[in-house]
Amino acid sequence: MLPPTLSATELARDLSTGRVLAVDVMQATLDRIALWNPKVNAIVGMKDRNALMAEAQAADEGAKIGPLHGLPVAVKDLVNVQGVISTHGSPIFRDFVPEVDDLLARRLRQAGAILIGKTNVPEFGLGSHTFNPVYGPSRNPYNLDVSCGGSSGGAAVALATGMTLLADGSDMMGSLRNPAAWNNVYGLRPTWGRVPSEPTGDMYLHPLSTLGPMARSPQDLALLLDVLSGPDVRVPLTRAAEPISPLKPLDLEELRVGWLGNWGGNYPMEPGVLSTCEAALAVLSDLGAHVETANPNFPSERIWNSWITLRSFAVSAGLKVQQAQRAQLKDTALWELDTGLSLSAPDIQVASEARSDWFRACVQLLETYDVLMLPSAQVWPFALETAWPKSIADCDMDTYHRWMEVVTPVSLLGLPSLAVPAGFGANGLPMGVQIFGRMGEDRRILEIGQAYHQATEWPQKVPPPVPA
Repeated sequence: MLPPTLSATELARDLSTGRVLAVDVMQATLDRIALWNPKVNAIVGMKDRNALMAEAQAADEGAKIGPLHGLPVAVKDLVNVQGVISTHGSPIFRDFVPEVDDLLARRLRQAGAILIGKTNVPEFGLGSHTFNPVYGPSRNPYNLDVSCGGSSGGAAVALATGMTLLADGSDMMGSLRNPAAWNNVYGLRPTWGRVPSEPTGDMYLHPLSTLGPMARSPQDLALLLDVLSGPDVRVPLTRAAEPISPLKPLDLEELRVGWLGNWGGNYPMEPGVLSTCEAALAVLSDLGAHVETANPNFPSERIWNSWITLRSFAVSAGLKVQQAQRAQLKDTALWELDTGLSLSAPDIQVASEARSDWFRACVQLLETYDVLMLPSAQVWPFALETAWPKSIADCDMDTYHRWMEVVTPVSLLGLPSLAVPAGFGANGLPMGVQIFGRMGEDRRILEIGQAYHQATEWPQKVPPPVPA
């Protein structure tokens, strides 16, 4: 059985040298999945056990290829994987088995990873609560009766339970950061363009979402980020990316940290969220950082209005369903579709101008601070049967995703943002914070995260209780 303290970086090194055999790692992985997955339903579309053992045997007998040689990885079910059922959480694709890999899956294979199946998602990745009509809900391993977040919920649960040591995720509106917070793991939303998107459909109008790594330490995030990063000639607006792994912790003496908290009271928070997040700030202070409350000096409502306009514009374009398929979509997907189709060109222009104004304001803010921080979520993991929180602290939510507003300042600009565990509330559930900064400073933010991780080691010190 894989120990809960094991890192992907260490295991990848041992696999590359032959000190550890891929067949033994695969056996331990499948045993771990057999123990946990019936309880949490995080890994779906699993490949046949015998086929996976044969792939591991071939890895041991063949040439060593890439930094992830022989490492089992489950891919988020929004990514098409050759020969593996890829549903996107929708009954429309219930039986869809791709004939080719998406770019992300191909890069994982080229790095030597063995793709074992998929991680569960909300339907089409919409909403930060992982349930769908194909596979059902994924459960939080710290409390099986509450949500694990999403849309990378299955990925976060797989990491927290040790069923995988690395996971890919995607992040439009906190889809990496929210589940990382709720499952006591790490997730990096990289600078937009560092990890290329799939070279299909429109590639210019909708730069909101990005793919990125999830893991149980920043060091392991760096390992996977290097595999996923770098331009593809078929994808415009991508960035060159120097390798980051192996990652060294940053000396935090003199680091200037701006804490944005609840944006001057504009983001309602459930009791205990802010105090748990502020405990993470205290860790940074103890490591030498200068932490102070920052004034964002920009209206949160203007960010929100820009965000929901551009998001619906992008989501509706991506859905592209036929009229006959509408009955198979959940209400939130229909809302995004119809909202996006109702937008005018002036609506998009106003939203884009607000986005540009917030970017200019944020650049100014980052002249005072090296990094900025916000909570990763505004609520604790909620009951599994709740579709989405209708209110926070007596403040009504006017859309199905307003309760996630705290992630939008980062998402709107495509800034690099590291979600780190902040600790646990009185309810025994995890919470997290976002550390974000200037475009292209992914390495520095990960180095800050590694210093924080070495001081806390939340995923290793407080793993979820093993199911009975």
